[in-house]
Amino acid sequence: MDNRRVFAFLSNRLASGQAAVLVTVIAVEGSSMRGPGTHMGVSEDGTFIGSLSGGCIENAVVAEALEALGEARARTVRFGAGSRYIDIKLPCGGGLDIHFLPLEDTNLVARCLTAIDARKPFSLRFDLDSNEASFSTKWRATEHRAEERVSYIGHQPEPKLTIIGHGATVLSLAKLARQMDLTVEVFSPDEELLESLDDNEATTMRLATPADTMPITADPWTAFIFLFHDHDWEIALMAHAMQQPHFYLGAMGGRKAHAFRIKALRELGRSDQAIDAIHAPIGLFHSSRDPDTLALSTLGQVIEAYHRQDFKNAEG
Repeated sequence: MDNRRVFAFLSNRLASGQAAVLVTVIAVEGSSMRGPGTHMGVSEDGTFIGSLSGGCIENAVVAEALEALGEARARTVRFGAGSRYIDIKLPCGGGLDIHFLPLEDTNLVARCLTAIDARKPFSLRFDLDSNEASFSTKWRATEHRAEERVSYIGHQPEPKLTIIGHGATVLSLAKLARQMDLTVEVFSPDEELLESLDDNEATTMRLATPADTMPITADPWTAFIFLFHDHDWEIALMAHAMQQPHFYLGAMGGRKAHAFRIKALRELGRSDQAIDAIHAPIGLFHSSRDPDTLALSTLGQVIEAYHRQDFKNAEG
């Protein structure tokens, strides 16, 4: 979930007058910690952001980036299996083809940041025999076409967590998700809880009544997370959320609470198919009692669902 950080780093460096390089994994052979489409940013002073291997090759990647910058020419370098760097081995035994693009101006980076902030899909095309890179608002699957000497990198918006509820788990989950630089919205009747989340942690809004559904909107990359102990609060809000685009909807509570929820949602006309898609009890492991563990369990389930989802036809 590093794309915004990488492009923001590059934008800041370029704006300050420093030269910079966009580094991208374009192909993977065998096993690898990071997949095609993973980015790093490197500035002319050797500072960088992002990780391609968990520490195995980053120093060599920075050195290659600075060489590409000095030559003002893009390059593609193999690391790991089959690499000329015979002293650098990836612990997984795989190989990475990494593209280094010296950035001539802020245009490409600015367009990427605009799309990320607007939560829109986009793709990049790298011509491997030149310094040419192009941006498209059309999403295209990540693909390396070695015979054509071209690579495509497709990016979908990252998950947005819309947390609706009250209690300590709301606070724990919002803070944990923000540590991953995810977009977080919190809707709660608890004014004190909302005040404890500063602007850097989440967008917040107080719910005046259980029927206060108007401010809740979503896109296909939204996860709805209901964390009410008082389940009477959630029914109208959940019924509304079920009609919004989303890739995940989960709710706290045991079997008795979920049985009540199912009955109430059916009475509001929600289909069995939509009800069956609710993750309840929420989380990867259901014995979570303390707020921090439940938050971790929930976020893990959300990220798992996000990576399983096919977003190729999704529109923001």
